[in-house]
Amino acid sequence: MALPKIIVLGAGLGGTIAAYEIRDAVKGKAEVMVVNDADDYWFVPSNPWVAVKWREPDAIRVHLPPVMAKKGIGFTSVGAKRVHPGENRIELNDGTSLAYDYLVIATGPDLAFDEVEGLGPQGFTSSVCRTDHAADAADVFERLAKDPKPVVIGAAQGASCYGPAYEFAMIVDTELKRRKIRDRVPITFITAEPYIGHLGLDGVGDTKGLLESTMRDRYIKWITNARIAKVEDGLMHVEEVNEDGSVKAVHDLPFGFSMILPAFRGVPAVYGIEGLTNPRGFILADKHQRNPTFPNVFSLGVCVAIPPVGKTPVPVGVPKTGFMIESMVTAIAANLKLILAGKEPTEEATWNAVCLADFGDGGVAFVAQPQIPPRNLNWSSEGKWVHLAKIGFEKYFLHKIRRGTSEPFYEKLALHALGIRKLRFK
Repeated sequence: MALPKIIVLGAGLGGTIAAYEIRDAVKGKAEVMVVNDADDYWFVPSNPWVAVKWREPDAIRVHLPPVMAKKGIGFTSVGAKRVHPGENRIELNDGTSLAYDYLVIATGPDLAFDEVEGLGPQGFTSSVCRTDHAADAADVFERLAKDPKPVVIGAAQGASCYGPAYEFAMIVDTELKRRKIRDRVPITFITAEPYIGHLGLDGVGDTKGLLESTMRDRYIKWITNARIAKVEDGLMHVEEVNEDGSVKAVHDLPFGFSMILPAFRGVPAVYGIEGLTNPRGFILADKHQRNPTFPNVFSLGVCVAIPPVGKTPVPVGVPKTGFMIESMVTAIAANLKLILAGKEPTEEATWNAVCLADFGDGGVAFVAQPQIPPRNLNWSSEGKWVHLAKIGFEKYFLHKIRRGTSEPFYEKLALHALGIRKLRFK
């Protein structure tokens, strides 16, 4: 009798560790297979370093097929064209299909550059959302270094990932100082957030004060409640919005280099499937990470639908941090084990957050329990230790992916950051 088949769709941070952890949880009870659109895993948190050539792309790459084979996990990089949840089937890009008994969607987002005219690598701004984008950004940055001009960095309306924008602004500031050309490069930070340090989470600890102070110290000007109207070659048109949504001011910002994080939406393979996604294409999930319409479909990570923490003048999404994603993975693995044993799922993700925002020569760290306020723990700190911790984090996590281990990591990181050993994030 054939074993039930569990397919993990996507092999980014969430999908890769999900495959490992699910395999360990259901070993001998089900087959596990990963469907991805490429053979390689890229450590996305290091992309800001790639964009200033502090890292080469290959240094943060893991070739997945041999790791998956060693773990006894099936793998294909053909990619998914469309999910058909009513048929328990994934249509692949080569025209073939894969049947599943259980599906775990971990696709990450589709990058909605096209929603703003001129935005993105196909337009006039750079990106650190993907490692190939960051590598291309490094070439643009080198041209800037040879011919210094203003820089504009930030996050567009509807974005739900702000940490990398802050990181990159500070990293660029640090690198320009090292090259002794910072005095010739004005930097402006633009963001849809209602205030600096909001982060899509209504702040964590004193992120507002810490980030504002850091940006003042580095002489980085900022515009909040910002909506990008259009980007032209070397010129960005930005509307600064009042609390009531009316336009407060219009800014025409010249630039020689710009990195803007876009809004996210669901990937084409799932976008618009009734009962599976919300209007934006994100996967609907209950407290057990299970879709209410298709109970054999689970989801985790950036592709999961989470409502914003509150109304803002310019749309601001909620980030899905690594700690939250790891807790979703653990809950799904435990629930699949229960289901295969004939029981109902009971496990819930903790949805806590821990973040290390590296600034090149320092940084800000925060821990939120839970990620969505109000919280039981709301902590932030700054210092050179954050930069060193981020380097250690990169080394450890790449080692984890290369080994194929399902050992949880983010809770340990949070505890070390806090200097606490007995606290459990439950």
